[in-house]
Amino acid sequence: MSESLPPCPQCSSAYTYEMGALLVCPECGHEWSPSEATGDVTAAERVIQDAVGNVLADGDTVTVVKTLKVKGSPSGIKAGTKVRNIRLIEDGVDGHDIDCKIDGFGPMQLKSSVVKKA
Repeated sequence: MSESLPPCPQCSSAYTYEMGALLVCPECGHEWSPSEATGDVTAAERVIQDAVGNVLADGDTVTVVKTLKVKGSPSGIKAGTKVRNIRLIEDGVDGHDIDCKIDGFGPMQLKSSVVKKA
């Protein structure tokens, strides 16, 4: 059971155990919430890929691979539109993980599955 628990963030002890809603280190006495431990690990390991599997990073330039409908716009965003200087986000709404500014539309969020790294 202790194999699935993360090591102590202060002293890196592998002997952590659960006590109620907290994780406890018997060696240094540090107590922390399991959500804090998993949040740090997933944030560091989270990799966002485009539609063809390329890894995206902040500041990349991407191309939209399919025409997207935009509320309030008669034409939408056409396939082939270049988007410069993207920013990856963790807390996007409904799976949107790219924050960007598109010329002619302004700031918006996109899903990584509809873009390709340029």
